[in-house]
Amino acid sequence: MIIHDQLRRELHLEKFPSRIISVVPSITELLFDLGLREEVVGITKFCIHPEEWFRTKQRVGGTKQLKIDLIKSLQPDLIISNKEENTQSDIEALGAFTLVYISDIKTIYDAYKMITDVGALVGKKSAAEKLIAEIKTTFNNPKQQTRNPKPKALYFIWRDPYMIAGGDTFISEMMNKAGFENAVAHLNRYPELSLEQILNLDSEILILSSEPFPFKQKHIDEMQKIFPDKKIILANGEMFSWYGSRMKLAPDYFRQLQQ
Repeated sequence: MIIHDQLRRELHLEKFPSRIISVVPSITELLFDLGLREEVVGITKFCIHPEEWFRTKQRVGGTKQLKIDLIKSLQPDLIISNKEENTQSDIEALGAFTLVYISDIKTIYDAYKMITDVGALVGKKSAAEKLIAEIKTTFNNPKQQTRNPKPKALYFIWRDPYMIAGGDTFISEMMNKAGFENAVAHLNRYPELSLEQILNLDSEILILSSEPFPFKQKHIDEMQKIFPDKKIILANGEMFSWYGSRMKLAPDYFRQLQQ
C-alpha cells in the first residue's frame, strides 16, 4: 500500500501497522475512536483523551520534547505526527528508524483528508468514512446558524507575549465556523502583538483559549481593564484546534458560545 502524507511524502506499507505511536493529542483520540486499542503503544503527555489511554499508555514526552530513545525502544512501525505540533528535528530523528506520517492541517478539508489517510493506514477505512460523514452532518445542521455580519474577533493562544491565531491556521477556519471573523486573517501563523497593536485592530471580541496557554478568569479580568470596550470570552481550545474526532462536538459548543 502506498499513501502520501500531507507533505506529499510517499509512504510504503506492506501490512497494517501493529505498533503505533501518536505524538499529536487530537490524532490520539482519533485512533481510539476509529476502534484501535492494543495497536497504540505510545502517546504524549498532552494526549488527555481518552482518559483510559492517558492513564495506561506509555507516554513518550511532550509534543515538542519527544523522548526519541524511548520511542525507539517501543519498536513502532508507524508514528503519526504533525508539522506544526512537533519539531522538524524530532520528526527527522523518528524517520531515521521507522515510518512517519506527517499531517499538516489548516482547513477542515485538510482534517478530512488526514482522517481518511489515517483510516487507510491503520486498516480502519470504513470507520474513518463514517466519522467524516458524522462530522459533516453536525456542521451542516440547520441549527448551526451564524451571525451576519460576523463580529470581528482575535483568538489568543499565548500570553507574554500575546500571540494570536492568524488567517492561515485551522483555528481561523474554526473561528469562521463558530460565527466569528478573524480580525487578523491577513496575517500568517501566530503573530506576536503588542497591547498597542491590539488596541488599534478593528475587533469587537477577544477570545482567550484554554490551550496552549491556560487562560483563566483572572486573565479575562486583567484584560477587561485594558480593553473595557471589548467583549472577552474564555474558550475551550480543544473545540477550535483539535482536528480529529473531537470535531463532532464543536458545532454544539459553538452554538452555546454564541448565546
